[in-house]
Amino acid sequence: MSYESADERFEQSMRWNYNNPAREIVIPDDHYSIYSMSDSHVGGTKNLDNFVSEAITDHAIAMVMAGDITTGHTDDYAVLRAHIPQSDSIESFLIVGNHDLYFDGWKRFHTLFGSSTYKFTVSTPQATDLFLCLDTGSGTLGSEQLDWLKNILLMERASYRHCILFTHNNLFRNRHTGSTNPLVEEVHVLLDITLRYSVDMVVTGHDHKKNVEIFGNTTHISMDALQDDYDNAGYLKLVIDRNELNFEFINF
Repeated sequence: MSYESADERFEQSMRWNYNNPAREIVIPDDHYSIYSMSDSHVGGTKNLDNFVSEAITDHAIAMVMAGDITTGHTDDYAVLRAHIPQSDSIESFLIVGNHDLYFDGWKRFHTLFGSSTYKFTVSTPQATDLFLCLDTGSGTLGSEQLDWLKNILLMERASYRHCILFTHNNLFRNRHTGSTNPLVEEVHVLLDITLRYSVDMVVTGHDHKKNVEIFGNTTHISMDALQDDYDNAGYLKLVIDRNELNFEFINF
């Protein structure tokens, strides 16, 4: 279980962000890719290692790990830390999911990786894109994180070409599962925000099965689980080329 509420984790994340400014990736090309995964549930690392290797081989500029990366155990966090590249070859962005919070896991995540609510940007010769990473590990953003998201989009969205949100919990349920989703009222608020501020894409995991829904001009994507024993394990490749924003599901 998690001993911290969504608001408490958000406050800790903001304190960490204050001392660690948002990362700004500057590249010399108008074409770039970002690899994203979810639900590796380390333990096993075969698929995680393949994901990292393929991202680096493809010269992706960043990897986003959208929650349930571990099972929350201390040993799993140690394994995860050892399998994340420490070189300058690729940037890594991590977000907690519900499993990462089990067994008092937030303390380990926060110690190793810092914030679970933050932004990063990618600047090309043509434009700059905004990426927002959100903590839904407790099944909700919480009031403070929701206010932060609204304020970021209100004050900054117009300055960027594309805006993409990453979080763990999927907003759309396309099958009956035991996984939880945000409360209906919160889903309504988030959908209104994505429409109001022209969010291009929302990338999630949690459901363990890929799915794509279009709501207004926003593409909502759920990724397959990356865990080693999953029959259809896979990840998502985002490709940005000038004004085009495309994606591809890749399965092992």
